[in-house]
Amino acid sequence: MATPTPHSAPAGGLRERKKQRTHDALIRAALELFTKQGYEATTVDEIAEAVDVSQRTFFRYFANKEDVTFAVQEMVEARFLDELSARPATEAPLAALRSAVTVAWDDIGSAIASVIPVELYMRTYRMIESTPALVAVHLRRSIELEAQLARLIARRERLDVDADPRPRVLVAAFSGVMRAAGQVWSEGEDHTVSSIRELTMSYLDHIGPAIEDDWRTRTR
Repeated sequence: MATPTPHSAPAGGLRERKKQRTHDALIRAALELFTKQGYEATTVDEIAEAVDVSQRTFFRYFANKEDVTFAVQEMVEARFLDELSARPATEAPLAALRSAVTVAWDDIGSAIASVIPVELYMRTYRMIESTPALVAVHLRRSIELEAQLARLIARRERLDVDADPRPRVLVAAFSGVMRAAGQVWSEGEDHTVSSIRELTMSYLDHIGPAIEDDWRTRTR
């Protein structure tokens, strides 16, 4: 058997890299088409044609258009969950959630740059918010993410998530704020990462006052 040279790569590694390139190219093509001509107006055939592969190849990687739409969002959520898991145990739960989402926004470029530009991700975010069929999917996925977050917070605080309602209550408030900020941002004129980050932080600042203050009598 010949000894591999230092410049040779295992066949399996080359195949995996090729598959990853095709996977990422399909995401980029799909999101460009969705954001330019509309989600409903774009077909799987058009996405496959843009990458010069067959429809059959598309379905090897993604179950449907919905699946490819949220592929990068899953990467962003995974980065957020990883950061939340790594937050110091001494941080209060809301502070940990806030810190994790701040880092996720600040680090979004490195989290997704290998697949799509950040600018395309922000366009996709707006496209999802303005497409009724995708808003419904986004809400369903948010509920699934909330369940993960509640379990993670419960583990951090050494609580039983089924016996103590606080993790679910906190996550529901946090997620509601995130959704509200995202909707307001998507309807505004500044669609940069810095603008949604700033708006999100501002909304998170209002959780306590919104819950605890007497809105009618407090001094402004």
